Amino acid sequence: MFPRCWKAARWVVFCGLVAVVAGCASASGARVAPPIQVKVFVAAMFEIGQNTGDRAGEFQHWYERYWMGAAPVAVTGALNPVYCNTDGVCGSVLGMGKVNSSASMQAILLNPAFDFSKAYYVLSGVAGTPPSRGTIGDVSWATWLVDYDLGHRWAPEENKAGEPTFMPRKGYEAYRRFQLNPALLSWAMNLTADMPLKDSEGARKYRQRYPDKAARSAPAVSTGTHMTGDTFFHGPGMSKQAQYIARLYGADDYTITEMEAAALALVIKRTHGTDRVMSLRGAVNFDQGSPGETTLQHLDPAPGETAGGFAETVDNIAAVGSRVVDHIVRNWPQWQGGVPGGK
Repeated sequence: MFPRCWKAARWVVFCGLVAVVAGCASASGARVAPPIQVKVFVAAMFEIGQNTGDRAGEFQHWYERYWMGAAPVAVTGALNPVYCNTDGVCGSVLGMGKVNSSASMQAILLNPAFDFSKAYYVLSGVAGTPPSRGTIGDVSWATWLVDYDLGHRWAPEENKAGEPTFMPRKGYEAYRRFQLNPALLSWAMNLTADMPLKDSEGARKYRQRYPDKAARSAPAVSTGTHMTGDTFFHGPGMSKQAQYIARLYGADDYTITEMEAAALALVIKRTHGTDRVMSLRGAVNFDQGSPGETTLQHLDPAPGETAGGFAETVDNIAAVGSRVVDHIVRNWPQWQGGVPGGK
């Protein structure tokens, strides 16, 4: 009786071992590829048509530099796939607006197909600028990202003439403004400040409508506060309010109006921090009309009355940004641990 039980037990153990080995082999055969080590992630917000071969939006020039022929990586929860090259440069079109773009960014950051533990970020797109601070074709690196929407607002007629109609809401301090890493900004400016930028005849003519010296200048690489608002605010009154908010929060002068960067910075902060975040915007419009032009006329111009320079500006953005991206990748041993000479 005992020998038979012993043989049966030995057979059970043997079968169990076979099953374990078979299971391991099966698991090994189904093992997924290791995650892509992301060195730089480029975020655009929209593309006009295809990624290449037609009129370029925010993504096309980046795509043609880094991902021609790259296989798209679908990400559940993201608006568009992610593209990566063999150097660890990845990018995607996240969608316009704070909710749209940040939902895509979070889905991509949390997807196990990617390792973002050492990644740098270029939040890239077009924008508006006040004529007192910039011009069509300018490319701006952000010093601060400020949320335009978080707070209390009321109609001007419900206040004393000339007084502010915005008050910050208490409790939002940790996510209404972000100072981007000064050491990283310094690198970006050192690498790109002297770059010649493309311009157009249409933009040159359009600038002359404005009396401001900055508005009439040729496009250049600059820095300043980028104001993030889901509201496409427009007109001298709203521009003045944006400058008021920037100063109220202790940020630099407001120079760029856009719709995504502060929200994206918050998502990245909660997963990896913001020390490696850069915001890069190109100005394709002024945030207000010229003298004698109403805000509504400027928002809804007649045919042929647009600022011009869009095609040149999206090219400028990618040209400026890629100089920094290429430097980081080319010198990765010095950059993977953090910004050289910075924190």
